[in-house]
Amino acid sequence: MSRSIIHTDKAPQAIGTYSQAVRCGNTVYVSGQVPFDPATGTLVSGDIDAEIRRVFDNLAAIAAAAGGSLASVAKLSVFLTDMSHFPRVNEIMATYFQQPYPARAAIGVAALPRGARVEMECILDLS
Repeated sequence: MSRSIIHTDKAPQAIGTYSQAVRCGNTVYVSGQVPFDPATGTLVSGDIDAEIRRVFDNLAAIAAAAGGSLASVAKLSVFLTDMSHFPRVNEIMATYFQQPYPARAAIGVAALPRGARVEMECILDLS
């Protein structure tokens, strides 16, 4: 099975010892994305909606760099520092995805990198 590293300047650069995504055959593992603006490298300002949208935009950019799209997402994991924001994730997710929706997990966490309130990772199926 071939393995390749996925990278795009249209999503935030890795802030640690990881790649934006790794493709193994037809499966792409996308690293967790927080709401960093790829142009500035800083956390987006505004309400939780702006943060959620930025994360989906970052995931979409990486998916495109891998040769896919958000329609290729088989599994999405959502991490929130405040689970009361989960209804907003659902509403905004519906503007980025169409049925059939990917499998998904939502996990409440105590903290996220750089003070973000939301982080998401996903697995793409490009077969």
